[in-house]
Amino acid sequence: MSLPTFAIIIPARYASSRYPGKPLVALRGANGESKTLIRRSWECATAVEGCTGVWVATDDDRIADEVRSFGGNVVMTDVGCANGTERCADAIARLGDVAEVIVNLQGDAPLSPAHIVRDMVASLAADPALTMVTPAVRCSRTTYAHLAADAAEGRVGGTTVVSTRNNRALYFSKRLIPYLPAAAAEQEFPPISLHLGLYAYRPQTLRDYKAASASALEQLEGLEQLRFLDLGLAVGLVHLDPLTWDAIELNNPSDVPSIERILAERGIA
Repeated sequence: MSLPTFAIIIPARYASSRYPGKPLVALRGANGESKTLIRRSWECATAVEGCTGVWVATDDDRIADEVRSFGGNVVMTDVGCANGTERCADAIARLGDVAEVIVNLQGDAPLSPAHIVRDMVASLAADPALTMVTPAVRCSRTTYAHLAADAAEGRVGGTTVVSTRNNRALYFSKRLIPYLPAAAAEQEFPPISLHLGLYAYRPQTLRDYKAASASALEQLEGLEQLRFLDLGLAVGLVHLDPLTWDAIELNNPSDVPSIERILAERGIA
C-alpha cells in the first residue's frame, strides 16, 4: 500500500507553564556541540523520508528567529491556541492544502525515532474509522524508574496510555497507569506504555477538533489528546517494540542531563 502524502508540523510555544522558553534550551550532542531543542526537533522531522514539507508553528518571534537562523520553515499562528493540536489546526488553515495527512511532532520529543512517522501514517491510512493515530512504547525498567521518580518528587513527567486489545486508546494520563503490583514493576520491561509526542491526523479531524470545546479531563490532565476520546472519536495506537534507549521528553530542567546522556550514547551530534 502506498502512503498518502503527509506533512510534518512542529508546534512550539515559549510560554510553557512548566518550563518557560523550553524550545530554546540548548542540548549538548555527542560531539560537544549544543543545539536548541527546536533545532533538534527540526532535524528529527527532516530525517523522515517522504514528507512533503516541515514547518514549525509558533506565535513567538524568538522561536521563529531561531528556526529561520538554521534555515527552517515557520508558520506564525494565533497566540490563543490552547495546545499543539490547535496550533496544527491553525497552521493548516494558513498553509492550505499541504498534504492528505498532517503529522504533529511535538517540539519536546527530539529522541523520537524517525520511522515512527511513516508507521503512523500507514496505520491511519489502513483504517478509515480512525481519526488520529499516535505511538506508544513499552517502558524499559530505567524509563519506568525515571517516571516513578518524577511522580514521587511531585514533578510532571511523561505520559502513559492504556488501550484495548485492538489497539484503540482508552485513556492517557500524566500518572503511571495502570497500577502495577511489585513483581510487575520489577520486570525488565514493566507493562506500562509510554506515550510518545507525535500524532497523525486527517485535516478534517483537525478542523473538527479546533471547533470543539476543551473537555474537563483534557483541562485537568493537561493532555490535548483527551479531547478526541471525550468526543467519542477512535484514536489508534501504534505499539512499538521496546527501544534500545530511553525516549525521554524534555518536560523539566532536570531532564536535560538525561537527554544529553542519551544523545552521547547514540552518537547524535
